[in-house]
Amino acid sequence: MSSMSNLIIALDQGTTSSRTIIFDQNYQIVEQAQQEFTQHFPEDGWVEHDAMDIWNTTLATAKQAMASAGVTAKDIAAIGITNQRETTVIWDRQTGEPIYNAIVWQDRRTAALCNQLKEQSLEASVTEKTGLLLDPYFSATKVAWILDNVSGARDRAERGELAFGTVDSWLLWNLTDGEHATDATNASRTMLYNIHRGDWDDELLELFNVPRSLLPKVKDSAADFGTTSLLGDPINIYGIAGDQQAATLGQACFDVGMMKSTYGTGCFALLNTGSTAVTSTNRLLTTIAYQLDGKPTYALEGSIFIAGAAVQWLRDGLGIIESASQSGQLAKDADPTQSVYMVPAFTGLGAPWWDADARGALLGLTRGTGPAEIAKAALESVCYQTLDLLNAMRADWTQEAETVLRVDGGMVASDWTMQCLADILQAPVDRPVIAETTALGAAWLAGSRAGVWPDQAGFAASWKLESNFAPQMSVEDRDIKVAGWNKAVRRVLS
Repeated sequence: MSSMSNLIIALDQGTTSSRTIIFDQNYQIVEQAQQEFTQHFPEDGWVEHDAMDIWNTTLATAKQAMASAGVTAKDIAAIGITNQRETTVIWDRQTGEPIYNAIVWQDRRTAALCNQLKEQSLEASVTEKTGLLLDPYFSATKVAWILDNVSGARDRAERGELAFGTVDSWLLWNLTDGEHATDATNASRTMLYNIHRGDWDDELLELFNVPRSLLPKVKDSAADFGTTSLLGDPINIYGIAGDQQAATLGQACFDVGMMKSTYGTGCFALLNTGSTAVTSTNRLLTTIAYQLDGKPTYALEGSIFIAGAAVQWLRDGLGIIESASQSGQLAKDADPTQSVYMVPAFTGLGAPWWDADARGALLGLTRGTGPAEIAKAALESVCYQTLDLLNAMRADWTQEAETVLRVDGGMVASDWTMQCLADILQAPVDRPVIAETTALGAAWLAGSRAGVWPDQAGFAASWKLESNFAPQMSVEDRDIKVAGWNKAVRRVLS
């Protein structure tokens, strides 16, 4: 069992479920456990989680995975945390109790406030400091909403009685004895953090009316975040990164110009731009990809709000599939002569449109349209949206970027979807052997700091290709399909 003492735990807290994955020194999955939790939709465009559900399912999956693997805390070298980003929790520093449900990144309740700030011509200064756009997606307006709508919250915040955190901070607080910290990747998604100076920004705090006393300490992505004894003997927590940045690390996208795209609830593409924070002219985001040894590495990011969530809607909303894995086969059986488009703007449209008020639509329906055509439209919508992101990145990034896209996330298991993606992009798509790249990235942060996993170069050399998907569709056919997509998007833009 001597080799077992070098195991790494990745806590992967996502939008619809919490997972724990235990990796060995060869990056192989030893054991994993997963629990879904309830999504709350109190009003149109509102999305909430019970923060205690987030914590309880995370702890439960950690214990379950360790028990199933037959390991104890003595076998674990370190823990890495990766999390759904922007989701906002505020809790009481004394009791640890949340004062309101977690407001999820998908939530659009603060759209009016964002629009009001845009009308005051404030977006340019916010973008200059944060790399972000004035949108309900990010944490700042969610924090303000909670402080303004929960009785007594603002007064308590001013007195220093409350703590704010994205999900990583919330988990860290509960895992440790009240450690209140985050990493630079998560801080860069709050719209309160100056990504150039590397600190919370006083002017932004004043703009959004957020007391500094609420905020966690910001550390490197690989750092000493304290220890937890809730799994037995103390285990060091050595890594934290937001889920999309963790996936970038897990895909070993350490070189300038490398891209990855993750297909989970949403879809997120990141392009490594190195030490240069590229300002987008195409409404992409400038964000911190990771921060090591005090040095931030930047990325251009395009965010699609609905990807796998569209498949979830086919299952839970329409009931036309029983499991997500059936969507690819159903799409394969669709009538190729029908041109059905789904614009999945269930919670607005993300990059490069950024229209919080847009709502979803199905276009091109006929009497012959059935479940297969709708499933195909749902999967194709993810590919079209990825093309929109890629085109915007190519316009912003003047250097020659790598044309091969590294993909990960739940949806990439579908060969049909990945072939469709290659066809629509007219570019090769690489799927790695290890699909769990988000958890792998968090594990690498922890494992490398613990000294049981290699540095960047060694880790990058270990990346292995599972499948390459090359374009098979003609450019002419692709262009016809994309023109139909563009027309569909114009129909739903508000």
